[in-house]
Amino acid sequence: MAISTKIPEENLVTLPDTSQTQPTSQFLIRRPIWIDLAVFLFIGALVFLLINAAHSITAPRRGQVVIDLSIHSLPKYVGWSLFRGFAAYCLSLVFTLVYGYIAAKNRRAEKIMIPILDILQSIPVLGFMPSVLLALIALFPDSNLGLELTAIIMIFTGQVWNMTFSFYHSLRTIPQELCEAAKIYGFGWWRTFWKLELPFAAIPLVWNSIIGVAGGWFFLTICETFKLGENDFRLPGIGSYMWEAIEKNDTSAMIYGITAMIILILLIDQLVWRPLIAWSQKFQYQESAAESSSSIILDLLKQSAILEFMGKAAKNVKNTTEDIFFTKIHPAVTKKEHQTHTRPVGYFRQILGLLFRLAGSLLMIALGIAVLIAISRLVALISNVNVSQWLHISVGASLTLTRVVATLILASLWTIPLGVIIGLKPRVSRVMQPIILILASFPAPMIYPLILKVLNHFHISLEYGSIVLLALGSQWYILFNSVAGASKISDELNQVTKIYRFSHIRRWAKLYLPAVFPSLITGWIAAAGGAWNASIVAEYIHTGGKVLSATGLGAIISMATEQKQLHLLAASVIVMAMMVVIINRIFWEPIFKVASDKFSA
Repeated sequence: MAISTKIPEENLVTLPDTSQTQPTSQFLIRRPIWIDLAVFLFIGALVFLLINAAHSITAPRRGQVVIDLSIHSLPKYVGWSLFRGFAAYCLSLVFTLVYGYIAAKNRRAEKIMIPILDILQSIPVLGFMPSVLLALIALFPDSNLGLELTAIIMIFTGQVWNMTFSFYHSLRTIPQELCEAAKIYGFGWWRTFWKLELPFAAIPLVWNSIIGVAGGWFFLTICETFKLGENDFRLPGIGSYMWEAIEKNDTSAMIYGITAMIILILLIDQLVWRPLIAWSQKFQYQESAAESSSSIILDLLKQSAILEFMGKAAKNVKNTTEDIFFTKIHPAVTKKEHQTHTRPVGYFRQILGLLFRLAGSLLMIALGIAVLIAISRLVALISNVNVSQWLHISVGASLTLTRVVATLILASLWTIPLGVIIGLKPRVSRVMQPIILILASFPAPMIYPLILKVLNHFHISLEYGSIVLLALGSQWYILFNSVAGASKISDELNQVTKIYRFSHIRRWAKLYLPAVFPSLITGWIAAAGGAWNASIVAEYIHTGGKVLSATGLGAIISMATEQKQLHLLAASVIVMAMMVVIINRIFWEPIFKVASDKFSA
């Protein structure tokens, strides 16, 4: 039946007819109006929530926060935690793109930036918290902004490191033929970044974003219930709700909180991660052996007239800005020349380059002065640590290192095979992904009391049982990077192994493991850093009004923070950072060099 031509144009999509008899005919398909209505309501609700959050953050500083454990208060607490997680992810993404790009492209900067990144990702949340918290509270003494920014930055430190390492490693392993093609076609740095480098890194970046956000959720209870000595800096959120429920041993409230987190994680999976995974598949470097992932939400959003209009408006703004630049600022560059990617060369670029170099030099001088001041104060602080405390820190560091190594070995035994299967078979991914995302994204400290009951039932002390708790916060990095690596395996290579009748073991040895190895290095590094960070909550646990602890560096850091022994906290954090950096330099860096030289695409 023919569709009436009286349908408004904004609700129509025009598709060309591919038949040979009438190649110029067109079909008009009605857009589902409810999709645009849902998008409009979502955008409106998002704007309202952001305005409301901004009003609450800038309001006069709230006093002692009392957590209501009733089920009716949960939506408000979930909303606050979601806002902090979203703000932290935006900050993490910007940091990843800027920091990872500079480190991958500038060899001089790389020698400094990567060790700094190693140090930063090795510092636990509690290592950042006191200085950041006190500084921001002093900066914003009369509003909630200081506390909220502290929580966002702490969640950021749980998200960003594996994302940055993933993006950096992706840029370092781009096939040389693609780089040469970009040069042949005259791509400038921006077009190379937008058309080659960012798309090539898209799939690993999406998967590491998923596990990065999960890492941020892991420390949610710490970020929202931070205590420094006798001072209680608590924020309303699902993390503080679960902390209060655990402290009061309120089983009903714990069930409510766990249920709310599961619902939140499922909604984020369906509305954010699944569409992003399906969208990222178009950036496959080679035709994959796996079927393309799909997302109902992404398919529906493609039919939205509102989003299409916003996309066209953004493109028009971009084109207008470029036209103004190339016709007004540098009239010699015509529109045709701009389309062939030529760039103006002259005094303007020379002056601009000089200003950038001058700004960079001033920034480096300022950072150097700040580092020297921080080092001098740090030396004065750790000078108060006596010999017995240093010995205690050394023993704790050795035991935590042993637990971290055991965690990586045990986690790799099941995450690598499962990750390869999921990466090669989207049908399995569609079934397993929601389950894995719930397990990976769920803040494990919320269920530590349940795990401790199981460990006690089997008479396993926290000295050994803490390995299980460490795995809950680190094994997902290995799994998701295995998935990202396996999704890049080309169909041609997979078919070759079938033609030559490779055995199952030989196929793993000759194809699967070498293919996922570069991504796997990123996963192992991030998992090791995650395990070190997770030790602060896995080796020192509050439950039912009492404290359980294991001998380790994480327990020392948690105890020093709680008792406001800043000299012991600083010494413990320095030891942890030094151990991680030394291990990365001696062990992980040579392995990554082998992976990038021998196993890159």
